[in-house]
Amino acid sequence: MAAAGSPQPNRPKPARPASQQPLQVMKINRREEQQTLEREAAEARAAAEAAAEKARLLEERAGLTGPPKSRPGEGVSSDDERFDMGAMEGMTMADLLGSPDDKPRRNEPTQSRSVDDFDFDEEAFLAALDANAPVGTTGEVIQGTVIALESDGIYVDIGGKAPGFMPKSEAGLGVVTNLRERFPKGQKVYVLVTREQNADGMVTISCRALELRKSWDKVKQLEKDGKVVQVIISGFNRGGVTCDLEGLRGFIPRSQLQQGENHQELVGKTVGVAFLEVNSETRKLVLSEKRAAVAARFQDLEVGQLVEGQVAAVKPYGLFIDLGGISGLLHQSAITNGSLRSIREVFDEGERVQALITELDPGRGRIGLNTALLEGPPGELLAEKSKVMSEAADRAKRAQSVLKQQEQDAG
Repeated sequence: MAAAGSPQPNRPKPARPASQQPLQVMKINRREEQQTLEREAAEARAAAEAAAEKARLLEERAGLTGPPKSRPGEGVSSDDERFDMGAMEGMTMADLLGSPDDKPRRNEPTQSRSVDDFDFDEEAFLAALDANAPVGTTGEVIQGTVIALESDGIYVDIGGKAPGFMPKSEAGLGVVTNLRERFPKGQKVYVLVTREQNADGMVTISCRALELRKSWDKVKQLEKDGKVVQVIISGFNRGGVTCDLEGLRGFIPRSQLQQGENHQELVGKTVGVAFLEVNSETRKLVLSEKRAAVAARFQDLEVGQLVEGQVAAVKPYGLFIDLGGISGLLHQSAITNGSLRSIREVFDEGERVQALITELDPGRGRIGLNTALLEGPPGELLAEKSKVMSEAADRAKRAQSVLKQQEQDAG
């Protein structure tokens, strides 16, 4: 037994019972919760039925569904009415089954219909396509009529559902100060379509682009023909001088000028030039005054003409003949009709040679020469070169008729 006054050992205190609600309150809370859920379910069910009815009415108005079908059991008062057999009295089994012709046919193929089965007017269809076809594709040239002028451009009737619009900046090469004077109302004009029609059916057109295209085409033809043209120097820079040719800006490098050291003094002067590069895509027009001298020499030459020059160089494939500022090629196959062992066997560097022109290419600066046509018997140049050269003028007349006959046969 523990001594009096001695401390008692620590004993665990009994746990306090959790506070519990009265049973009556718990029953009331559960009843309220159940009533709330039932009320919300009823409201949701009513909203869903209202939405379904509204959707059915909308579909019926739109013609998507037919009138509502009666539900099973609706309108039937009893089983006797639902299963009324009075209509079958006096019918046999054959009447119920029906004749074989009345049986539905299964898997009957559907007959295809051709375009002739429809009411189709081909002419009206094509006419409708033509009426709505877009007018004016990019790069197309169209003739139109000026119908209106504004401060920023011109409206031209080009046959579409909307007129074409030409901005003032596209009215022509250079600066057009008076649109009304240049494009009076009712005037016929040719234009180039630069942008196809927009949502309103209007296309963008240009007179300037059309004139530029014509200028490039003309310059390309001049280059092809090896022509020399006269231009006025309009400006200069460190690399050369500039000029205007058919409305295009041309450039002449200093190295292609006869007076390249003082090229700034050429401004305002007229010089003859030939073409070095013509490229409409990159808009490069490069000219040469030095090549103009060569091109001018080409203008004095023609196929079949007898020319005289000096052998400037001997190559394995032929001879280069200096014709006075320009060179022609006497190919080894055109020297003689005989058997040639070495080119130097006939002509050597520094010798004078008379030959016929058989090919001219001014654009590439090439001249093709021929001495074999001056021969009588094949290989005559190998045996009697001096005789052939002395009679070259008379022999050339006979050779020229041969060349003309060859041209006619080729044509």
